Parts: sequence; structure tokens; C-alpha cells
Amino acid sequence: MSYFTLKDGQKLYYEDKGHGDETLIMMHGWTSSHEIYVQPAESLQEQARCIIYDHRGHGKSKDANSGSPTMETLAGDLNEIIQGLSLSNVTLLGWSMGAGVVLNYVRLFGCGALKRIILCDMTPKQLNDDEWKLGLYQGRYTKEDMERDAGKDFYTLYKEFAVAAVPKLKKIPGFLLKKPLKEIIAKCDESVLRSLGSSMKLQDNRPAVEQITVPVTYFYADPGSLFSPKLADWYREHIPTQYDAVCFPESTHMLVSDYPEKFAQEVSKVLCH
Repeated sequence: MSYFTLKDGQKLYYEDKGHGDETLIMMHGWTSSHEIYVQPAESLQEQARCIIYDHRGHGKSKDANSGSPTMETLAGDLNEIIQGLSLSNVTLLGWSMGAGVVLNYVRLFGCGALKRIILCDMTPKQLNDDEWKLGLYQGRYTKEDMERDAGKDFYTLYKEFAVAAVPKLKKIPGFLLKKPLKEIIAKCDESVLRSLGSSMKLQDNRPAVEQITVPVTYFYADPGSLFSPKLADWYREHIPTQYDAVCFPESTHMLVSDYPEKFAQEVSKVLCH
């Protein structure tokens, strides 16, 4: 087990495996962990040095929970990892919240250490309004919804998110769903989850998209669950560099775990370009 000690003393769990010519950092989503990438990393390690880690308050970094971290905090953590491990020409892959970390990293630190970016099923702006309909819950989540959610207990809040991300969970009776969902929550620090969830929803990273200076590939689910497949076209119109989109048909937001083999294959193709 390896831990990276940040400048503020917090420790993040990470795994550094593989010996290929490429360097790949894969970042997980909200309430997830590095474990979602273990299988893809095994498949890719002949091609790339694969670095996977747990964000603050998640998984084996659960105890890195001081203060009220924001998305900018996570981008700073990523920058420390890149500098601390002396990495360059990095392919930065972020799924869900991890993609939000990528966009914050670009906004705060630029693309000088990067070779390319892979964004996975994430919007640059979660809150929908009169002029933006490509946010959370396929255009249905607004500032008013966020304000209502602030008063809910955390299990209820997480259950609504989980069912939206994986619609088939709706068919499972609540009393059967409660135990596995609570087990997922127990692997994280609730205060960190609340802080990061709020930070994500308040962000508008559309300007950061236009600051990207390296090639980008966007992986997306169709018909999708949390986000609209139409985001693939929006990114095409607004990313100023070489851009490709990869569709995961019949997938939910959990495309990494829904189709781990296809996911690894598509990442491999990107690394070859």
C-alpha cells in the first residue's frame, strides 16, 4: 500500500503500476474509489504506467477529511501528485467527478504537463437553467432542487443519486437496497461528500473547456442516465483542439464498470494515437 503525503499533511492512497511508454492517471467519481479502475489498469499496464488513487474522503483516503474540500482542492491534489511523482506528458482521465477535477486542473494549472485528456460522462455545468439544459439528471436539476436537497438526510440524497445513475435500482425494494448503498457510503467521509457535492453543483466549467490545449476524447453513455448524450456534440463545438467522442451504447453513467473491457480497449486506442 502506498500513500502520497500532500503539503497539508493529508495522505492519499494510490497505486502506481505498469511500465508502458505512456503515463495515465485515472480519477474516480463521487462516492467511488480507485477500485473501479483496477481491472482497466491491469489491462493497460503493458501499454502505460497507470496511476490510480482515492480522492480525499473516499476509499482508502477516507481519513483525509480535514476542512471542507472543494473541486479546486482536488485539482490542487492532482497537481501535487503530478509534480511529486515528476510526471510529464500525462494522459489525464476523469470519470464523473474525476472529469470535473480535470477541468479544474486545466483552469488552475493549464495543460503544460499533459499529453491528452479523456473525459468520461460528465457535464461542465451541473445546474440547469433557462439557457443550459445539459446539466445533471439530463436537464432536470436546478438551483431550486439543490436548495431542497440541502435539507435532506444524506442516505436519502445518495439513494436518489444512485437510482438516477443506475435506473435498474428502481426495481429493487427500498429495504433491500438500503444495506448495499449504506455500505458504499460507509467507505467515504460524509462531510467530504457533502462538501464536494455542493462544490461540483455550483461550478460552471464551460470556460475551462475552451482553455484546453491538448487533444480530448469524450466517453459517453447512450441513452445515458445522469447526463444527456448530446453533451458529446456540445464538447465537439467548444473544445478548440482535436476531439473524438466514443459512445457506450446501452450504458448507464457507470460505463467504466458496466463495460470494463470495452472501456480499457477504448482507452488503449486513445493512447495509441
